[in-house]
Amino acid sequence: MNSQTRRLQARGAAGALDVLRDDPMDVAPVGTAFIAHPHPLFGGTMDNKVVQTLARAFVLSGWTAIRFNFRGVGGSAGTHDEGRGEADDMRGLVREFAPEGPIALAGFSFGSFVASHVLETFWSERDVRKVVLVGTAAQRFSVAVIPPDAHDRTLVVHGEQDDTVALQSVMDWARPQSLPVTVIPGGGHFFHGQLPLLRNLVVRHLRS
Repeated sequence: MNSQTRRLQARGAAGALDVLRDDPMDVAPVGTAFIAHPHPLFGGTMDNKVVQTLARAFVLSGWTAIRFNFRGVGGSAGTHDEGRGEADDMRGLVREFAPEGPIALAGFSFGSFVASHVLETFWSERDVRKVVLVGTAAQRFSVAVIPPDAHDRTLVVHGEQDDTVALQSVMDWARPQSLPVTVIPGGGHFFHGQLPLLRNLVVRHLRS
């Protein structure tokens, strides 16, 4: 993403995991954000443009941003585990890179599904300051309910014209929770031409 990006490896349950770490410049980090990427069987990686945009928004807001390749992607060992092993790996990265202090959890598409289940684990035991879910994959996956006390710290963003995950499916997931959804007019799943707007929405949420 920039000259400050560090390429690392971590140890997951299925073996080594590719990790990218971005740190804010000239300031002590607010905390550490963990960002999960789209579905690995459909080309999702930690270098996805939306994932990069989320990382940039966190760094601009003073957070260290951790991205990683799910098992079986790039140099990450293992094979796709339909979200179970992926969530375990994300939990392991939180424990390794941020054993204490504030954390944030974020994801795009399939990554939002994974992040929602990691939030279930850490909400009651860690200082989870912010949650960002983009293009949440509520159409094909059982996205976890967001704890009511976490609603004020959670940003859910979806494109009006998303043809991968229908907006209606996200509304159907959010409605019983009374969880607000920010809709980008005309936005598709990958927010082509609207990534600066997405970044600004996330930055505004993180600084609120």
